[in-house]
Amino acid sequence: MASSARNDYTSDKITVLKGLEAVRRRPGMYVGGTDVKALHHLIYEVVDNSIDEALAGFCDHITVTIHEDQSVSVADNGRGIPVAEHPTEKVSSLELVMTTLHAGGKFDSSNYKVSGGLHGVGVSAVNALSEWLIAEVTRDGGIWRQEYKRGVPQGPVTQVAETPTERDDQTGTRIQFRFDQDIFTDVPGYSWHTLLVRFREMAFVTKGIKITFRDEREDPPREHNFYFEGGVTSFVRYLNRNRIALNEPVYVEKEIDNVGVEVAIQYTDAYTESVFAFANTIHTPDGGTHMTGLRGALTRTINDYARKNSLLKDNDPNFTGEDTREGLTAIVSVKHPDPQFESQTKVKLMNAEVKTIVEAVVAERFTSFMEEHPRQAKSIIEKCLTSSRARNAAKKARELVLRKSALESSTLPGKLADCSSRDTGSTELYIVEGDSAGGSAKQGRDRRFQAILPLRGKILNTERARLDKILSNNEVKALITALGTGIGDDFNLEGLRYGRIIIMTDADVDGAHIRTLLLTFFFRYMPDLIEHGHLFIAQPPLYQIKHKKEITYVYTEDEKNAYLAKLNGSASGLNIQRYKGLGEMNPEQLWETTMDPEVRVILQVTIEDAASADNVFDMLMGSVVAPRRKFIQTHAKQVQNLDV
Repeated sequence: MASSARNDYTSDKITVLKGLEAVRRRPGMYVGGTDVKALHHLIYEVVDNSIDEALAGFCDHITVTIHEDQSVSVADNGRGIPVAEHPTEKVSSLELVMTTLHAGGKFDSSNYKVSGGLHGVGVSAVNALSEWLIAEVTRDGGIWRQEYKRGVPQGPVTQVAETPTERDDQTGTRIQFRFDQDIFTDVPGYSWHTLLVRFREMAFVTKGIKITFRDEREDPPREHNFYFEGGVTSFVRYLNRNRIALNEPVYVEKEIDNVGVEVAIQYTDAYTESVFAFANTIHTPDGGTHMTGLRGALTRTINDYARKNSLLKDNDPNFTGEDTREGLTAIVSVKHPDPQFESQTKVKLMNAEVKTIVEAVVAERFTSFMEEHPRQAKSIIEKCLTSSRARNAAKKARELVLRKSALESSTLPGKLADCSSRDTGSTELYIVEGDSAGGSAKQGRDRRFQAILPLRGKILNTERARLDKILSNNEVKALITALGTGIGDDFNLEGLRYGRIIIMTDADVDGAHIRTLLLTFFFRYMPDLIEHGHLFIAQPPLYQIKHKKEITYVYTEDEKNAYLAKLNGSASGLNIQRYKGLGEMNPEQLWETTMDPEVRVILQVTIEDAASADNVFDMLMGSVVAPRRKFIQTHAKQVQNLDV
C-alpha cells in the first residue's frame, strides 16, 4: 500500500497556481482569512497605497466611501498609477500592478522613501478577492479606466475622458471594488465604527493628511472628516481626555540612518498603560522592536533620573519596566525605508536596528524633559514608587492565591460548583450574580461540562484599583483560582480550566453594572481570554409570554411588541411575566432559555480596537466623573422605558 502511494506521486501531481489564483485559493496568506477582520483588511490595503502617496509628499486628501451596494471606493489626489506600457512586461503598468503579485513602485526607493505597502501584493490581492473592481487613474492629461472581475481584466486600459486644460496638474487614483461573496461567505458587512477608528489613527500619525470617510448605506449618508495638525501629540491628548494627566505631552521627532521616529509620551493617574505602535502609519498591534525601544528608554531614563536626584535611595531596587509603564500613554511611530513585518497582515515590526534608534531618540528627549520640568518629573517618579510598592504587595498576594489549587474546597468554600469533565474544549464556567440565581443555575445545569461560580454582591472596580488591592478581594480571588490561569506576570492561558467563561447577570441596571465590572477586570488583567475567544455574555430572556397553552420567551422589548402585534389584539388567555432577576426562574426555565447549548443565545466578547475599548472603560469606570455624566445624559433616552 505504501509503495503504491509512493509511486503515485508523479510530475502531473504538481499544481502551478497562475496569476492571482493563489490569492483566491489561500486568502489567509494575503489578508489574514475570510472573516470580517479580513474583509476590513481589503480596505486597509487600498488606503495604505494612498497613505504612501501622502508620505511621499504627493497626496493630501483621501476619500473613502462605502456605497449602498456594499462596494467601497478609495480616491486620492496623488500622482496616479502609471498607465503607459511597461518597458519589459509589454502591458499597461496599471494592469501589471492590479493583476500581478509583487509588482508595484514600492521596491524602488526613488519612488517611495517609506511605504506601508511593501510586499507589492496589496491591491492585486484585493482585486483577486473582489467580485469586481474598477480602477480609474487621472494623469497625463486624461482619465484612464480598467475593469476586472475576480482579478481578470475585462478589457485593456482605455482613456475615457480628458482632464480640463486649466487643470494640467490634476492627478489621482480611484479604486472601487465589491468583495467576493463566494469567498467572504459569512460576514455581516463593513463596520462604520471599526473603519472610523482606523482612519482616525491614520490621520493622527500622518500629519497634513485629510481623510474623508463617507457611508452611503445610511439615509441620509453619514460623513466624518479627519485632520490633525498635532499628529501623535493630538493622539495622546485624545486618548487621555478622560484621565488626569501628570505632565504635558513629551514630543520628539527625529531621523537617524533614514529611519524617522516620532513619539509622544504622557503619564496619567491610570493604573494601566496605553501604548500604541505604528510602522509606516500601519498599526502594529503586537508591537515589535519600536515598542521595545520605547519601553527600554523610559525605564532606563526614569531610573537614572531618580538615582541622580536621590528619589531612589541607595538600598532601593531599580524600577522595573512594569513600574515605569503604570499610567503611561504613548504613541511611537516609525518610518522605515525597508520595514520587516512578521506577516503580510503587518501585526509586528521585526527590524532589529529600530530598537536601538528609538531607544536613543526617546532617552535623549525624555532626559531633557525631566531635567527641564523637575516638578512634573517628580510626579512621574512618585507614580513609579507607588507602583513599585503595590507591585511587591501584589506579588505576595498573587503567590498566596496561586499556592492553592482551584480543586481545594478550602479555596472556594461553597462557591464553585465544578463540572466533571476536564476537557477544556467543552467545559463552561458560568459566572452568576447572587446566590439565588446561583442555586437555580446549579440545579438546572448539565453537570458534565457546566460549572457555576456565584458572586456575592458587586466585585471591586478594577479600573480604580491596583493589583494588590484587587487580589485582596474575595470574589476576585475566587474567580482567579477557579479559572486556573493566574494573573499579571503569572498569567498563563494553558492553565485555563474552562473553554468558555460565560457572564450571566440579571437583565436590569444592577446586572449591567456587575457585567461591566467583570468586563473591566477581564479587559485590564486577562485580555488574552478575550483575544482568544474564551469570554461570552449570556442572554437571559426578558419576558415569559403565556398565550393559552403556548409559552414563549422573548429577549427584548422589540421582540415582545412584535409578538403581541401578531396576536392582533387578542388578549384572552394572555399572561406576561417580566423577569427582573435570574433567581425568578426555576432551574428548568433557566436551562431551557439560557444554558442549553442547543437553543441558548450567547454573545462572544471581542476587542475590535484596543484604543477605543481603553477609552470606553476609562470613561465608564475611571475616576473622572464629567465624561461619564455626559455619556449617561446623552444615552438616557435609551433606558427610559426599562422596567427596573
